[in-house]
Amino acid sequence: MKAMILAAGLGNRMRPLTDHLPKPLLQAGGKSLIAYHLENLQRAGIHEVIINLAYLGEKIRAQLGDGKQFGLEIIYSTEPEPLETGGAILHALELLGTEPFLLVNGDVWCDLDFTQFIQHPFVENQLGHLLLVPNPDFHPLGDFALDNHSHLIDDPDKTHPQRFTFGGISLLSPELIAGYPDKRQKFPLVEVLRRAISNGQLTGQLHQGHWSDVGTPARLQELEDYLSR
Repeated sequence: MKAMILAAGLGNRMRPLTDHLPKPLLQAGGKSLIAYHLENLQRAGIHEVIINLAYLGEKIRAQLGDGKQFGLEIIYSTEPEPLETGGAILHALELLGTEPFLLVNGDVWCDLDFTQFIQHPFVENQLGHLLLVPNPDFHPLGDFALDNHSHLIDDPDKTHPQRFTFGGISLLSPELIAGYPDKRQKFPLVEVLRRAISNGQLTGQLHQGHWSDVGTPARLQELEDYLSR
């Protein structure tokens, strides 16, 4: 199985920390956010990792190189500009191949063991499996609902009692993007996910461990405090 780490964002909410450093290279607990992912991938037996680059991407390439220091092979998908999450995957489709791959947001931290997560089986016509987390204070209504059979529910009225937040970690079939009729150079993954949910093609699982969306300097400091205990 291959993995892709999304690392091309501008990190506007993290400024001034991201004025000269891309967000995945910000450190917590003495290690960059992206290094935690790479180590987790290696432990899970994943050897080939695609990382998309745009904003300050040369700094990511300079620090990670070809991935040998992590026991991995890193292949870079260079974008002319940040293409958003859906556009980034579309741009990298030829690198990803035809089998399901693990997609990880470069700006989250999670104690999830990828080894177990990537073993989730896909049934016929399934296009993805998402990691969900309890809704954090900054996102109290969550993103999607989860039924008793692990199928995701798009709940636009946000009234379902089992609503959770997408944790930025997922197993996806390349066909999710390749077969999306409204794909274009630049578009968000969430619109593709909502279409797949409406077609009953996505499942999810709830992670009750520690998870952090490192979206602001304050949340980076919270993660630093947690890892320094």
